[in-house]
Amino acid sequence: MPAERIPSDKKEIWRLQHYMALCGVASRRASEAIILQGRVAVNGVVVMELGTKVSGQDTVTVDGNVLVREHTKRYVVLNKPAGYVCSLSDEKGRPVAADLLKPLYTERLYNVGRLDMFSTGLILFTNDGDFAATLSHPSAELEKEYIVDTSLPVPRFLADDFMRGLRVDGVFYRCKEAVELNSHRMRIVLVEGKNREIRRVFEAYQLGIKHLMRIRIGCVGVDDLQYGESRDLSSAEVQTLLRLCAH
Repeated sequence: MPAERIPSDKKEIWRLQHYMALCGVASRRASEAIILQGRVAVNGVVVMELGTKVSGQDTVTVDGNVLVREHTKRYVVLNKPAGYVCSLSDEKGRPVAADLLKPLYTERLYNVGRLDMFSTGLILFTNDGDFAATLSHPSAELEKEYIVDTSLPVPRFLADDFMRGLRVDGVFYRCKEAVELNSHRMRIVLVEGKNREIRRVFEAYQLGIKHLMRIRIGCVGVDDLQYGESRDLSSAEVQTLLRLCAH
């Protein structure tokens, strides 16, 4: 979509985690974790209080690096290949999905939501904290569609069980839609998306997953994006995603 300018006003006041999101460090939620880890300083003083307020006149650093508020909002979709993790960095040295975007964008972009390392498909990236917060909020109920290929035949009752809801290790899982496409393939639509939800449900049925791909997020489909490829969202797509999250 066309670059959108963010007004610069040194007198404006933000919560620290919001300011970090505006600077493209991470989403607000992820920024809160960074603050609590003692990695953030304001005017040279380490801050671990989530309610801290800052303005454009303050010097904020993360791991010693000075933050600069970015003035172009970006909204990007990536078709993530397997083998990449969805985080800003990885202590184990594994490839990071955001690195695939670095040759294309000067802004610091962070992922909205996650896919596990072995899953493929759509991930949204942005430096717009408000956009990320809206799409990530539990009340958003934004549809995410997956294609799952299994190593063994899918039990006939799995789709109905998943749509009715079931507990695995004390956690309740329920999908919006599950359709058996053939004996080894299912299409699943989630609106909540707990951590590794599909994998945990399938493991409960002793089903190994050969391939798990997210093919749609809200109104955004994978279309002809190949693994590792990305594109900017259109203005219409951004507005539709936000509208889909409004209740």
